[in-house]
Amino acid sequence: MRRLDLRFSTQTLLLQLGVVLLVVLLSGAVHAWLTYERISREAENQALTLARTVASDPGLRAEVQAISLQHGTPPASVLAAGPIMAAAEAARQRTGALFVVVTDETGLRLAHPEQDRLGEQVSTDPSEALSGREVTTRNTGTLGPSAGAKVPVYGIEPSVGIVGEVSVGYSRESLGQSLARDIGPIALTALGALLTGVLASFLLRQRLQRLTLGLEPEQISTLVQDQVAVLQGVDEGVIGVSADGRISVFNAAARRLLDSEDLTGIRWDGAPVPEPLRALTQPAAVDAGAVELVAGSRVLVASARKALHRSEDLGWVVMLRDRTELQHLTRQLDAVGTMSAALRAQRHEFANQLHTIAGFMSIGEHEQAKDYLARVAATGPLRFPVEQAELLQDPYLQAFIGAKGVEADERGVVLRIGPETLVRGHVTDPQDVTTVLGNLIDNAVNAAVAGSGADRWVELELLDDPADSEGTLHIVVTDSGDGLGATDPEAIFSEGFTTAKGPVRAGGGQGLGLALVRQLARRRGGDVQLLDPGKRGGPGAVFMAHIPGTMGPPKPATSAGSPGTGSVKGKQ
Repeated sequence: MRRLDLRFSTQTLLLQLGVVLLVVLLSGAVHAWLTYERISREAENQALTLARTVASDPGLRAEVQAISLQHGTPPASVLAAGPIMAAAEAARQRTGALFVVVTDETGLRLAHPEQDRLGEQVSTDPSEALSGREVTTRNTGTLGPSAGAKVPVYGIEPSVGIVGEVSVGYSRESLGQSLARDIGPIALTALGALLTGVLASFLLRQRLQRLTLGLEPEQISTLVQDQVAVLQGVDEGVIGVSADGRISVFNAAARRLLDSEDLTGIRWDGAPVPEPLRALTQPAAVDAGAVELVAGSRVLVASARKALHRSEDLGWVVMLRDRTELQHLTRQLDAVGTMSAALRAQRHEFANQLHTIAGFMSIGEHEQAKDYLARVAATGPLRFPVEQAELLQDPYLQAFIGAKGVEADERGVVLRIGPETLVRGHVTDPQDVTTVLGNLIDNAVNAAVAGSGADRWVELELLDDPADSEGTLHIVVTDSGDGLGATDPEAIFSEGFTTAKGPVRAGGGQGLGLALVRQLARRRGGDVQLLDPGKRGGPGAVFMAHIPGTMGPPKPATSAGSPGTGSVKGKQ
């Protein structure tokens, strides 16, 4: 049998009709139940009022008290002709109640609509009313289901107490008739709601067909997949530029990474975004690949793709990834690697010293061994090729600059510390100091290696003030290179600027060092500046940096010969 395929709009219409019908039926049922409950409560309250009225009649109370005080219960014929029966039947007929039953203190009927049941025990439990409590009930007795109430009957004399109870009930069939009268408006309302829902569903179906151009979900899904394909591989920030040059997509990640508001709808060529991003969408940058740039306090990797659908140009998709934390970790790893390389470079010297001492001891020259040990203790077990290293009292700076000295020495560059250097405090933020100082020294070493002068050197001056509450470290770095010439002093701090020979490797971090250190220093309230661009043949460029919040007061002095003092002795 061939399966019946319904259009999506038809399925939606049928589903809406089913939902509307279900809601209308449920609403009608709940409304009817609430109405029935209301009518039942009204019947209970009416029964309670009538029972109180009958039970408070003085004549009835006197008659019930008289019978209760007698031995035994009068015959049914006597009760049927008595005043209690007459009062109960008059109240029942006057109010339309199903029954008005009066009993004595033992629950025997003294009044009942069916005379042959007089003198018998009531079919429902009278104990609560006989114990002095008024109750409403919904139960089924000899006359059928009813909603009623029971109240106690007190004797005329207060000392007598409870002498019986009055039970009044209204037929549930009459309640159903009342509900049937009230259900008409409910049914009309439900029918009106159903017709309104059907009409709205048809109108919605027509609008859905217009909005989707008559396409089925599978066709719409295919179109969406074609659009999503333009954004494949996007991990974080996405900027979509339409073919007419306006920003069509600017997601939350892009706003966060660029610290910008939503730029959707404005012209891309005038958008407040870093210039390297706009450069990626130029025709000449189609194959530029990924580039690194600094945006605020973040280091981003940006790439752009041309969006094409068949032969139609849809614009550009620019993708952004955050590499800030990776850059920080890379700087830390570079510092660790630098110090590791320095230790490896000094390993042979340390081993030779141990062999020398062992040789003196083996031939019995104990005094010479003792003198040799004294000289080693005075100069330290390891020597870094950094002149005037004793001007640095912080062991972290000693180790880091010494390691940089080893690296520079391997490249034929002498790293020395200037005579104006004096650091008496200790470094409190090694990571930021490493980032700024390491970048400036590396740039200076590269410039010295590329310089045309015969001597290759880098001079470093550091100064702190223990009385400075901000804990600022001042740094000045110069080199023997050929300087920066007529380069704009501010241009060298823009991302992408480099003096390295050859093309900049994408993603390699070149062209970001000075931009990073300036951003880092300014974030702490400091700065990095170019004091002198230098000249060809040397001396080269002079950079100055001050980094607040990185130095603490001097630590207590250690004993002579300890690791904290032994390593400050360079080649003297």
